[in-house]
Amino acid sequence: MTEVDPRYLSDASGFTGWADRVLLPATEAEVTAILREAVATRTPVTIAGAGTGLTGSRVPQGGWVLSLERFRRLDITAGSARVGPAISLLELRTAAATTGQFYAPDPTEITASIGGSIATNASGSHSFYYGSTRRHVRALRVALLDGTVREFRRGEQIDFDVPALPVPHTTKYTAGYRLRPGMEWVDLFCGSEGTLGVTLEAELALLPLPKDLLTGVIFFASDDAALDAVEAWRSVPELRMLEYADSASLTMLRSRYPEIPRAAQAALLIEAEGDTQPGAADAFLEAREQRLAASGALLDASWFALSASDRERFRKLRHALPELVHETLERRGYMKMGTDFAVPLERNREMLAYYRTRLSAEFPGSYVIYGHIGDAHLHVNMLPANQDEVERATGLLQDFARKAVSLGGTVSAEHGLGKRKAGLLALQYSAEEIAAMQRVKQRFDPLGLLGRGTLFPVQDGQPLPAGN
Repeated sequence: MTEVDPRYLSDASGFTGWADRVLLPATEAEVTAILREAVATRTPVTIAGAGTGLTGSRVPQGGWVLSLERFRRLDITAGSARVGPAISLLELRTAAATTGQFYAPDPTEITASIGGSIATNASGSHSFYYGSTRRHVRALRVALLDGTVREFRRGEQIDFDVPALPVPHTTKYTAGYRLRPGMEWVDLFCGSEGTLGVTLEAELALLPLPKDLLTGVIFFASDDAALDAVEAWRSVPELRMLEYADSASLTMLRSRYPEIPRAAQAALLIEAEGDTQPGAADAFLEAREQRLAASGALLDASWFALSASDRERFRKLRHALPELVHETLERRGYMKMGTDFAVPLERNREMLAYYRTRLSAEFPGSYVIYGHIGDAHLHVNMLPANQDEVERATGLLQDFARKAVSLGGTVSAEHGLGKRKAGLLALQYSAEEIAAMQRVKQRFDPLGLLGRGTLFPVQDGQPLPAGN
């Protein structure tokens, strides 16, 4: 048997798997032929994205890997883009910018593929203002396991009955199928994590590039002062980004950015879009001293920028955090141990306090907290140094998930659940609600071949379907 390229057997979290073959189709006909053969031979198929995911969705546990890396269409028109699943977010951003447009969802990892971001209904820092990927998908072209290819456009409703499942009281959510009667096809496939069909192409909405932006990295002498500012600023209409980094995150960042002030104990990254209201960014600038002073910000030490180059520098600073976490865990030989939970906006402070209480007892000095505080969606990353700490971190992740759900939150806000976190679905939904999702899965994939183990865990001892 030909050895499978290990690049297709892991993701950015460090989760690994195995497969019999990697298939690289170049046409729709080749994709549908592969799916028909998989059904005939009962062979599991895992769709491989760019490998930037953190939940193991693209990591096979046997069977075949289906990579769409040759599907690279990229056509930009006024207000939209027609894109193949292999195109990266960076490629789309660059191409759209040449026409004075941009793609509003802003997942942190810009090397992620469009196909992967659709699969997880990805979001990021700008989702505070613009919403997640789903809101910006106009059409999907999908290959189904029955060998057909269908194009679903925004507004077209599914042709079968589903129940209305409860939705958490959060601004971001991507845990399981978001079922409701009369839902649209696009909304069903977006966020389904490669378990219902294979996205071959997408039509995405583009917006005009803002003409007037203010970006800032605002430092605070205390964490409480930063949280006060979040509550005061969240409703500022021109803000399109509101991100957070705690004291430990700033300490980690100083290895690359020694200019971060030593007095800073927390930071908020903000971006204000001026063209939503004439002079809005100027208004934010004029009002910043009062806002910052009232919130206890280190005004003289904070950084502000109006240029694209400085905005890119601030984006890289934000992106450096997950990079540094990944490097730390890779050196120690462990997988990423991070949260993707969100809670209702009014419970943000309560959830953060719970994180800190538990972590200060179990992981003092070995964790960082950062992320999308505007959406009450913070990422806790634990940094275990031995196997005992890995086991404790695993237990804490379960406890954190339960707490988030108890506050009306979600077990996944933007990354999906994949294989690593599939067990969390039962913390948010009842057995009957999960069964409703599984009935949808069975409708499209009665043998359970596509994305096997993603969202719905394979039971211990349950054999894989016989393959070749």
